[in-house]
Amino acid sequence: MGIRTRRKNKQEAETSSRRTQVTAQDLMDAAVRLLGTHRSVSTLSLREIAREAGIAPNSFYRHFRDVDELTVALIDQAGRALRGIIREARQRLSMERSAIRTSVEAFMDQLDADEKYLQVLLREMSTGSDAFRQAVERELTYFEDELRDELERMEKLTGHATFEPALTAKAITRLVVAMGASAASQSVDQRAELIDQTVIMIRMIMVGSQAMAKKA
Repeated sequence: MGIRTRRKNKQEAETSSRRTQVTAQDLMDAAVRLLGTHRSVSTLSLREIAREAGIAPNSFYRHFRDVDELTVALIDQAGRALRGIIREARQRLSMERSAIRTSVEAFMDQLDADEKYLQVLLREMSTGSDAFRQAVERELTYFEDELRDELERMEKLTGHATFEPALTAKAITRLVVAMGASAASQSVDQRAELIDQTVIMIRMIMVGSQAMAKKA
């Protein structure tokens, strides 16, 4: 065996070794890269994802049983990522900007993000299987729980009570998600108007909830 042949075999072995070291995250990233404007993760094939990640299809099973399990993992990750983005946005609040507008803008900005996390949540919520929709529902519940905690914290700080904080948080969360789905196909100018409308509607929910709390 010549030196050139041995070197080629060594390079091929190193390449194969690198490919077998692909992580679950690499596979999820590969799936997201394959998503088009209207494509759901659930329509991707195992072979497509494996090819995009640069591994043999059989190597896929080292991390996930099937594409369904990968999709649920991706939905869970999408929810965690979005919650983190919104938390960071709230922490960067200036005196001139409201927490409501900052949160809504942070959410809508994710429609154009490279990671496509928001698209994953919106699509699987309406087009995915029962398992996918349950995963999305779980992530929305996490959003609602965090918002409920924020409403209760603000009540202690301001003295303004919210009627049924958990239900108020659910109304706001579901509104923002629905408006996000509408904004996905809109232009930048149209989306700006939709954000303004969403902020007003959230304030209407808050004013109504606080008014109900005073009467309770």
